[in-house]
Amino acid sequence: MSVQMVLLPVFVQVGLTFALLIGMVFARRRSLVSGETKIRDIALGEPNWPKDATQIANCYRNQFELPVLFYALIALALPLRHADLFIVLMSWLFVVARFAHAAVFVSSNDLGRRSTIWLAGVLVLLVMWIYFALRMLLVI
Repeated sequence: MSVQMVLLPVFVQVGLTFALLIGMVFARRRSLVSGETKIRDIALGEPNWPKDATQIANCYRNQFELPVLFYALIALALPLRHADLFIVLMSWLFVVARFAHAAVFVSSNDLGRRSTIWLAGVLVLLVMWIYFALRMLLVI
């Protein structure tokens, strides 16, 4: 498997994280410019942002939770030459789940749908880690 094929889903996931960061900045700026939020209300990190800015910020922060395990797996699998077609396909499934999770998170924020999509991503990542561990330990 080529390095580019292995890293492309990683770059797409990083792109999602940056898109959410930019969305958060614009939502917060809009709130400050409109006067909806005062600087004194958020200067010390108080959670006084409006709902839409908070949703995007929470989704952005979430990109530094579960995806960290994804990044770690790829960072290990690639130099150890255990990033095969299965890992790449599962990576794409994981990234698609993250995009779906983010879409629900920043729109309807339907907790039932969001949780189901999150769990799907968790299960995909768990399967990836089990597969990687077995390949490393059993040399399959």
